[in-house]
This record gives sequence, structure tokens and C-alpha cells, in this order.
Amino acid sequence: MENTETTSSPNLNRSKRYATIALVVAVVAWLALMISAKLLPEYTWFIQILMLGAEAGVVGGLADWYAITVLFRNPFGKIPIPKFLKDHTEIIPRNKARIAESMGRFVQENFLSPTVVEKSLKNTDLSLAIGQWLANPKNNGQVVEVIQQTVPKIFDFVGQEQIGKFIQNNSVEWVKNTKINTLASEMIRAVLENDFHQDVLQRGLDVAHHWMVDHPEETQELTRKMFKELGVWKLAKGASWIGIDVQQRTIDSLLEKVDSMLADPEHPWRQKIEDAANQLMLQLADSESVASQRLNDTKNALLDSPHVLNFITGAVVILCDAIKNDLLKSNSGIANNLRIAIQQVGQSIIQNEAVRELLNEKMSGIAINLSDQYSEKVITFISERIHEWDSREMIDKIENEVGGDLHMIRVNGVVVGAFIGLTLGVIRAIIDFALT
Repeated sequence: MENTETTSSPNLNRSKRYATIALVVAVVAWLALMISAKLLPEYTWFIQILMLGAEAGVVGGLADWYAITVLFRNPFGKIPIPKFLKDHTEIIPRNKARIAESMGRFVQENFLSPTVVEKSLKNTDLSLAIGQWLANPKNNGQVVEVIQQTVPKIFDFVGQEQIGKFIQNNSVEWVKNTKINTLASEMIRAVLENDFHQDVLQRGLDVAHHWMVDHPEETQELTRKMFKELGVWKLAKGASWIGIDVQQRTIDSLLEKVDSMLADPEHPWRQKIEDAANQLMLQLADSESVASQRLNDTKNALLDSPHVLNFITGAVVILCDAIKNDLLKSNSGIANNLRIAIQQVGQSIIQNEAVRELLNEKMSGIAINLSDQYSEKVITFISERIHEWDSREMIDKIENEVGGDLHMIRVNGVVVGAFIGLTLGVIRAIIDFALT
């Protein structure tokens, strides 16, 4: 890890200064009192009490200085000292590996273990918090703003044609590998079971009837083409020479059939259409049926067509361009709809307790699973990063964070030591006075 010079914090420098001043005052007081005891022998008993307090203050200050210093470095430097003393200096650097392991285990046991994660999430309605956050207009507005700023940049960076080709390649490959007959069969089943086919058929017959009535010339032309395709146009034309308008009779008969189907929900032709749909549904459910094979072959043929692929790419490019241009507008319709949708999702989560319970259960399961799978990796990562720290830099950082409080202990050592020394001096003076 690269070494970087660490600047001491003002709090650390201030604490060191106070501790040094306290120790110097105690030493100066001790020396001054020793001199005073020689110069003022008549007050020796009182000076000795004060001197005992000063001595205890010096001892307390030096002892605390030593205790704090050996945490970070060797206070003796290169001076040879006994091994048992040297082995108990530079405590933090010497135990960096053990500290790394302990910190990793602490994080795992107290934050990342599946039991802790499960207990924390059990007492937290996380989905409610998410719903409240999403329902807040300020928050969903920020989400939409990020989308407005990000999506156009993504389109510009990646390129709309590249996005189109990516979607084309992946979607085409996905559709090719998908049994479309099964999907078609399920769609037909859903339509039939919900009677959607009756509504569609009714609407289709109604539209066809109105079109034939409102567009007689187009209907005549369509019938003429149908007769030509069937090879009976000349026969129909010949019949018109003897006063039989086969073409109009066909149109009238068709209109009559449509009218009868519109009026009768149980019309035989309706039933035939429904039977045919049921039969097609069953055939498509069998992947080996002729209908399924034809449908899948048709699908693959379309996907192999360059025209279809170009259409997909072009459609994606047009769609991306439309999305980008809309999002760049200050009154973007997409952005406004997204904001409303996000807010409605949040409100729905808040109001629907069953949905919240389901979401909480799912999120809890995911979190527990992730903690179970990745907690060891997180611990390993933490330990490796601590191992990589430069010892000098690590010491400087730790000392900057907690050194201020530690060095104030030195001040306390001087003060408390002096107080204890004074107390002991007073006790000794009382005992001497009592025994004399």
C-alpha cells in the first residue's frame, strides 16, 4: 500500500501539549519542593506532603505516557532493553494480523450472520419504508430526474444503432430458442376461458357488417377478385346476362349470415369458430403436432429474414430516439408518467399490507441468502485490506482518531497521581503526629 503522510489532528496536538505541560509542571514542582525543603527546614513536614504529591504526579504522568506510547511504538528506540519489555511494545503494529481477523469476525458475527440479518429484518417493515420513500413527491421526483439525465447519455454513449443490434441479436436468439407454440396455446386458452373470443368476434362481425354496408363498391370489387381467384368469375358474369346477379346475391347472403351471427350468440358458425379455436389450442399444446411445427417453422423463417431483422433494428432506433427526445424536454411526458407510476407504486405498497408482507418475506430471504453466501468473502476482504495497510500509516490514522483521548489520560495520570500522593502524604503526617 502506498505510504501517504498523515497530518496530526488539532485535537491530538492539543492533548499532547496539555499532557506535556502537566508533566513538566509536576517535575518542576517536585524539584522546587526538594530545594525548598533544604532552604526551609522548619516547614519540612508540610513541604514533604506537597513533594509526595508532586512525585506521585510525575510517576503517574510517566507511567501513563509509557502505557500509551507502547500501544503504537517502542519508546526506547534503539536502546537495548530486556526481551520481555521489548515484546510488549508496538502492541498494535505487532498484532495487526490478529486485529484484522478480529475485526472481520466482529463484523461477521454482529452484522452479517444470517441470524442477525433475519432478526434485524424481522423487526423492520422494510417494504413500508420503501413505499413511503417512493410515495414522497420529492423522492420520486429525484428518481425521475436521475433517469432523465442518465438515459439520454447512455443512448449517446452506446449509440442507438448498437442498442438496436444488441436487442435484435438477443431477442432474436431468445425467440428462436423459445417454443412459441406453447405460448400461443396458453394465449388461446386464456382467451377462451375468459370469453374474450366472443367479444372479439362480436366486434369483428360488427365492423365487417358496417364496412360492407358503407362501402358497397369496395365490397363488389373484393367479391369480384374472390370469384376470379376461385375461377368462377366468367360463370358469374354469364349468369348476369340472364338476370341473375350472382355477385350481389353472394354479398347479400354474406350480410345475412353476419346479421344472424350478430343476433344469435349460439349461432352454429360461432360454435364452429370456438371448436376450431379449441382444436388449435390442443394441437399447439403438443410440440410434435403439425400445427406446432408449422408455427415454429414460420417463426424461424421470419427471424431469418433480413427484412424482419432490419425492421426490428429500425423500430428500436426509432423508439430510442423518441424516448431520448422526450426525456430531454422540460415537460417530458415519459418523465411525468414515470413519476406518477412510482408514486402510485409507493402508495399501493403502503396501503396493501398483504403485498408488504410478501415483499418483506422475499427481501428477507434474499438478504439472508446473500449474508450466508458472501459473509465469509466480506470478512476475507476486510482482513486483506487491513493486512495491506502500511503499519506506520495505520498507526498514524488510529492515533489521530483516538490519540487525543488517550493523551488526555496522561493529564489525568498527573492530576490523579498528585491527588493520591497528597492524600498519602496527609495520612502519613497524621500518623507521625499521632505517634509523637
